Amino acid sequence: MIEIIRKTNIDFMGLRKITLVVSSLLLLIGFIAVYHLATGTANLGIDFAGGTAVQIKFEKHVNLQEVRNVLDARGIKNFDLQDFPTANKVLIQIKRDQEELGRLSEQIIAALKEGFPDNRITVDSTTEIGPKVGAKLRKDAIWAIVLATIFILGYIAWRFQFRFGVGATAATFHDVLVVLGIFNLMDKEINLILVSALLTIAGYSLTDTVVVFDRIRENLRFITKEPVEQVINKSINEVLSRTIITSLTTLLAAGALFFFGGEVIHDFALAMILGIAIGTYSSIFVASPIVLLWKKDGSPLAARKK
Repeated sequence: MIEIIRKTNIDFMGLRKITLVVSSLLLLIGFIAVYHLATGTANLGIDFAGGTAVQIKFEKHVNLQEVRNVLDARGIKNFDLQDFPTANKVLIQIKRDQEELGRLSEQIIAALKEGFPDNRITVDSTTEIGPKVGAKLRKDAIWAIVLATIFILGYIAWRFQFRFGVGATAATFHDVLVVLGIFNLMDKEINLILVSALLTIAGYSLTDTVVVFDRIRENLRFITKEPVEQVINKSINEVLSRTIITSLTTLLAAGALFFFGGEVIHDFALAMILGIAIGTYSSIFVASPIVLLWKKDGSPLAARKK
């Protein structure tokens, strides 16, 4: 296996007090995002808030201000515009109550045809989601995250021990919450694409944590004369090269999607980049310290008896 660094001896567990402060601040951002979601003040996409989305392809290039002026002049208000300049496409999104939906997409299309008579338009897609459907999707998304967390705890507890399950679950929860918090801080739209990214991040974070835990478990069995803290440090250093290589190669793929994948998956790729970086951090500085702190006196863990 390729190694980019060899025989490191970094005292990761000695940094746990500092990283605890860092993680606490990051989690605070995540809890603020949860509060905004609960109170409805977050920037929810129409997937969750309800509304209409129409994607239009123009024959010639138009700028967003021209589109904005045309819609304003025809009485269509409170919309968000997003352009795809390389494809001459514009996405118009409007959050509306159920009673205001229905013919709204037809009004938008008619207004643009009338406003740009010399620029032929093609309707790529139209989506209308009522607020009741949006609320159900929001509820289903929360359940998906909760159930995924419970199954992660159960799998790791079965695969290793309960304290490893707690560490892995806490790290996964940490990663998902921090990415959600950063998106909320950046006022990025929270929609089903982000939920898909969060579940993907949870899977990546879990895989990375299992690799570290597997080495810790093996070393705890055979290295019985050293304190647990040193065994955990030794284990993380042994898999550090593998962790860095995996993270960098995955970041390259996510980076390619971010820069060249187009606007549709731009936020998904951004969430993945953040999730990979935070997931790598949490495997070392969140999951492993929890396993260590399970025994505060650093005495030999019962795991060595297995």
